[in-house]
Amino acid sequence: MAKTIVVKQIGSPIRRPKVQRETLKGLGLNKMHRTRELEDTPAVRGMVESIPHLVEIVEERG
Repeated sequence: MAKTIVVKQIGSPIRRPKVQRETLKGLGLNKMHRTRELEDTPAVRGMVESIPHLVEIVEERG
């Protein structure tokens, strides 16, 4: 089984740069307090680390 991480959106994309809004969409998040279980890859980690003020890692599984 592949490792996964659970990511939660904690910040609003309103009045944020377009790049940050697109990163949220790429992670599958678009509304406050939504969570997504994503595969733990360097690409996903990089996306999460590029917007630490908008998302948090809730749990790491696997």
